[in-house]
Amino acid sequence: MTTLSRKWYALYTRPRWEKKVHRLLSEKGLESYCPLNKVQRKWSDRLKIVEEPLFKSYVFVRVQEDAQSTVRMVPGVVNFVYWMGKPALVRDQEIEVIRRFLHEYENVLAEPIRLEPRRKVKVRQGIFMDKDATILRVQGNKVQVVIESIGYSLVALLDKTNLAPAGKDAG
Repeated sequence: MTTLSRKWYALYTRPRWEKKVHRLLSEKGLESYCPLNKVQRKWSDRLKIVEEPLFKSYVFVRVQEDAQSTVRMVPGVVNFVYWMGKPALVRDQEIEVIRRFLHEYENVLAEPIRLEPRRKVKVRQGIFMDKDATILRVQGNKVQVVIESIGYSLVALLDKTNLAPAGKDAG
């Protein structure tokens, strides 16, 4: 199996099965990644650093498309995370960013981007790539944004996945 034909996918797992699913996938010879966050927990008698999954009920797996049925059969795997009717692909660079970030920081909090009116976002792809925009309205998987460019206000309806936090919201 060549690494070029393998792609990263996000898996949805049973609650609190992230580490087990990662271990079971690894035992089957499949490349998987369960990002673990080091957090301090307090018991009545002591403090302890423990590793918890960064993303609750999610594990990443890197496989060829024809191995998806094998992955689905692993105990604890609910299914692939789907986007537009197909298993959602995760870019190699995104996996590397998560790895580097967790290597550098402890006690990380992963929060989904809240898309709400008047929030500033940056367009990640398409003809408005790298342009700042302001959300007007959220409609299901689409977001209506105002893009102020060349002295005009352009209004576009974009997929949520094409947006990232901008300015102060970027973290």
